[in-house]
Amino acid sequence: MEAARQTHAAGKVQDYLKQIGRVVVIEGKELAVFRTSGDEFYALENRNPHPKGGPLAEGIVSGHYLYDPLYDWKIDLRTGEVQAPDKGQAAVYPVHIDGDTIFIGI
Repeated sequence: MEAARQTHAAGKVQDYLKQIGRVVVIEGKELAVFRTSGDEFYALENRNPHPKGGPLAEGIVSGHYLYDPLYDWKIDLRTGEVQAPDKGQAAVYPVHIDGDTIFIGI
């Protein structure tokens, strides 16, 4: 049985630029938080699933996808799934907004 997630405040909506990743550390986990041009928020572990690793926060956001310029990978922000022909999975964390505060579940 999975333990219940706790939510943690991760700043205000206005603290996040659209289509730019921001690193947030919660409970020792380094997360990459993204705000899309449509004002949707996504949080992924800030660790590229590529065998050589690297940060995800430096990727380029377009729609619901993150483009990693280092390895030319495309990752779905909603699921963390690396798109074909590449394979891999980034850990995703639930995000919700209450008022103007962003909360992330860990």
